[in-house]
Amino acid sequence: MKIVIAHNRYVSANPSGENTVVDLESRLLSEAGVTVLPFQRSSDEIAGFSAVQKALLPISPIYAAPAQRELSALLAAEKPDVLHLHNPYPLLSPWVVRTAHQHGVPVVHTVHNFRQVCANGLYFRDGHSCHDCLGKTFPYPAVQHSCYRGSKAQSVLMATTLAAHRGTWRSVDRYLALTPAIADHLRSFGITDPQITVKPNGVPDPGPHDQVGSGLLFVGRFSAEKGLGLLLDAWRRHPDGTVGTLRLIGDGPLASEVAAAAAGRTDIELLGRLPHADVQVAMRASAALVTPSTWDEVCPMVVVEALANGRPVLATALGGLPFLVGASPSEPAGKGMAGEGVAAEAGWTVPADVDALAAILPRAVAEAPGLAAGARRRYEQMFSTTVTTAALLNVYEEVAAGRLVQ
Repeated sequence: MKIVIAHNRYVSANPSGENTVVDLESRLLSEAGVTVLPFQRSSDEIAGFSAVQKALLPISPIYAAPAQRELSALLAAEKPDVLHLHNPYPLLSPWVVRTAHQHGVPVVHTVHNFRQVCANGLYFRDGHSCHDCLGKTFPYPAVQHSCYRGSKAQSVLMATTLAAHRGTWRSVDRYLALTPAIADHLRSFGITDPQITVKPNGVPDPGPHDQVGSGLLFVGRFSAEKGLGLLLDAWRRHPDGTVGTLRLIGDGPLASEVAAAAAGRTDIELLGRLPHADVQVAMRASAALVTPSTWDEVCPMVVVEALANGRPVLATALGGLPFLVGASPSEPAGKGMAGEGVAAEAGWTVPADVDALAAILPRAVAEAPGLAAGARRRYEQMFSTTVTTAALLNVYEEVAAGRLVQ
């Protein structure tokens, strides 16, 4: 089987979970005997563009002519079974879907964010959830609020791209929704159930261990949508040292606020940005991970890594987080008898509210050891690369077979 992996890599200066997923899946597919044909561009290339290339860059999200020519040549020469698209922006464009279809090649698309409908891909602006563009023929609220890179001009271009490619997205043969929440997102703009398969990302198995951790760990970008301000406010509701230690790994716009919080208390450890191996060590040294996002998180790899390390996760009940920790679909996520949170198979969900988060912190620390085995079990059943690679191969075979019978 031949698979084209199409992906616009994010700039190397900013760590990207999507880049990591693409590289890992490509390696695992090759090890499974698949011929992987990379069709990738990197946003790092833009710095070396000529003046003419830079002048044409604003229209790349709509069409990206060089990418279409090169892809056409690749498809004609290799005759692959499937094209698997990840991120098309800005140097590939969703037009690669049309190009693949012109060559009779079906398309699978992994949905890492909400950019089929939302200009910034987050459903989040000005500190709150936002779905203003959903259902609009032209997503003018994105322009009004300068949602794309804080620029009204760039937001016009991205909004135009979203409008131009509404039909393109509906023609994708199979979507890989990382969680049921993403499946719901796809249905909201007209994607049908036969076009959707829920297949989360996997991570390599770090192996079981018997280490007993203590305290809580946050790993992620120090930014508003990641809920760091919410977490710090909730932590301050407890006297210094009474809930254990809160370790913070990452960097970002709120770095100075985080540093000030750590300087003011003995129970906050600011570890900054660490290599991946050191993050894994910190996970095992902690009793649980806390992911207090205030946006509709899709499928953060750090949560899956925590489960792989046998660490339960305290998460806000937004986006794909309840699914990751195994919250029951029949349970109103995050809303217990008193609104204080709900225990799940591999952690807890809680409303994105400072009172609710503050109330559950001591409980999470106390209950974490008892959920360690459940966290590891959920990883093995849902997120091991053995499981996720088998699911991916099955989708490829179904889509390729569907092309043959049409």
